[in-house]
Amino acid sequence: MERVIFFDGVCNLCNASVQFAVERDRKNLFKFTALQGEYAKVVLPKFNADLNQFNSIILLEDGQLYTKSTAALKIARKLNGLWPTIYVFILVPKFIRDWFYDIIAKNRYKWWGREESCWLPTPELKQRFID
Repeated sequence: MERVIFFDGVCNLCNASVQFAVERDRKNLFKFTALQGEYAKVVLPKFNADLNQFNSIILLEDGQLYTKSTAALKIARKLNGLWPTIYVFILVPKFIRDWFYDIIAKNRYKWWGREESCWLPTPELKQRFID
């Protein structure tokens, strides 16, 4: 089963979220790649995903793409600890969940800042990253 998390590689919040997921993904279920990377440029167009939209985390799981709050909740469901319990929010209508998600996404650079280049994983984590 393939699970790939696409993230904005220059966003500090996104990079912190990836590091958070890596630490809690003890079964190594996820691979990670930047939305700005070559893998994203090859894979995402097959799903008619807009490569100019870097304001959403994207999860590729079993040949399906999930974005925004749905992607975040599906990722949380697979993490260790109590994080799977927040999957209960999947019961909240998507338009409401995504409204909150969009507020954070719209302000993420202002609130958390951005880098000039994509974050690079440590040598130990390199095999979990694509590109």
